[in-house]
Amino acid sequence: MKQTLILMFLLWINSNIFFPIHAEDSLYVQLNQALANKERYLSIKEQRIQQLKQIQGLKNLSLEQTYDLNESLHNEYKKYKADSSVHYIKENIRIAELMHQTDRITESKIYLANAYSTKGMYIESKDILDSIDQSKLPLKLQAFYYTVYCSFYSHYGQSNGDDLYFKKSEEYRDSVLAILEPESQEYRIELAIRFVYNGNIEKTERQLLTLLSQTSESDSNHALIYYLLGELYKRINKEDLQIKYYTLSAIMDIRNCIKDNASQQSLALVYFKRGDISKAYTLMKSAMEDALFCNVRYRAMEGMSYYPIINASYQEKEERQKEELQFYLILISILSTALIIGILYIYIQVKRLARVKRELKRTNKDLNRLNSDLQDANKNLMEANLIKEEYIAHFFDLCSNYIDKMENYRKALIKKASNNQVEELYAMLRSTASIDNEVDELYKNFDIIFLSLYPSFIEEFNSLLLPEEHIIPKQGELLNTELRIFALIRLGIKDSVKIASFLRYSLRTVYNYRTKVRNKSAVPRDEFESHVEKIGTLRKNQ
Repeated sequence: MKQTLILMFLLWINSNIFFPIHAEDSLYVQLNQALANKERYLSIKEQRIQQLKQIQGLKNLSLEQTYDLNESLHNEYKKYKADSSVHYIKENIRIAELMHQTDRITESKIYLANAYSTKGMYIESKDILDSIDQSKLPLKLQAFYYTVYCSFYSHYGQSNGDDLYFKKSEEYRDSVLAILEPESQEYRIELAIRFVYNGNIEKTERQLLTLLSQTSESDSNHALIYYLLGELYKRINKEDLQIKYYTLSAIMDIRNCIKDNASQQSLALVYFKRGDISKAYTLMKSAMEDALFCNVRYRAMEGMSYYPIINASYQEKEERQKEELQFYLILISILSTALIIGILYIYIQVKRLARVKRELKRTNKDLNRLNSDLQDANKNLMEANLIKEEYIAHFFDLCSNYIDKMENYRKALIKKASNNQVEELYAMLRSTASIDNEVDELYKNFDIIFLSLYPSFIEEFNSLLLPEEHIIPKQGELLNTELRIFALIRLGIKDSVKIASFLRYSLRTVYNYRTKVRNKSAVPRDEFESHVEKIGTLRKNQ
């Protein structure tokens, strides 16, 4: 279970985190930001339009000023709202007629024909263009006239898919190029468009990149050049570059509120071809919204040929993702349940381990105590063995001495008896001097043996007494009576009867000595003798 959880976690991390961010992804992030800020860009655009309308609402404006304001509003609406653009063009036709300015009337009609073409009003657009006598047009308007005719046939061709109209469009482009100055930007862009669809790829690429470098981003043609580069790379199947330039064009169109745009739709088709349905759907939906907002018929019709397919694929993907989500929710629920069970199991094991640790700690403490007791017992045993060894050696020595003394004493008695020295014999038998000497000798030997075993006995014994109550043996003494009583206690002889018998004192005398010394104790009286029992080199070194 643990290994499965770890594997699932690593797979999740691998699928969600460790993907590098490419330049294409970075550009798409910018495009997404632009799409998210669409409303803000539209607000800025509307504010600019409202400012023009406020100026237009001023009194005492001349026809010339009104015409110029209408032209500005027409330019704002041209690729934004086709219907509004038509309104201001018609107003300018009316004003130009009032001012009897033929060139302006003609120019406004050409603008109107272009707007009608954009809206899909092809008959009305064609009627206006046919009504204009191109032979009487000034050079400037001739180029504009042919440009609009070129656009008309391009729009019409896109609406019905007939290549004949695209050829006518290119014929009018040739007419435009014949009139424009080769150094002008308009000429170079028209030439680039022609080359994109009918020219040398490498030459066209160089020309477009040069033109791009010479055009500022504030120029409305900058986005068009990006789009043309995308179209160029589409023809040579360089998909990454195609996406790059379509994306750059789309970003500029969105920021400039260009609703009559082709870049979003083209980019959507590239992503659809790649199988990235989500991006394709987002961009195609945005492109369709723009086309309907602007009322650009040919764009809407073009989008409608792809939108249902992309939308169906997107809905299918959404359904599949929902099913996957349900599966993963079930899987996550199972894993969560397993995780909870695992955590509970681990918790129980931890509690059990803690209990075992406590038991081990308590057992270890008991073992340490038992070990300590065992060490004490071993040391006591060593001490007892040492005492026994010492005393056994001295015992045999004393016994040997006493045997020698008794043998000498027997010989002396025999000698006295042999010599009939009866009186002297009785005197020797009645005398206690020899017994007293032996007792003194016994105590002296005891003191020597005891102090050889416990050389620090007197010092340690006095440390248990109050400072002023220390017991110091007299000159020539090793131990006095009080010290000898407690020396016997140290050796384990605590019975007062035995102590009295050994020291040849009455039981009362021994009891009084013991009580008297306990009263001088610096430690609790009840614990005094237990402290005495611990005196000695072996216990001191524990």
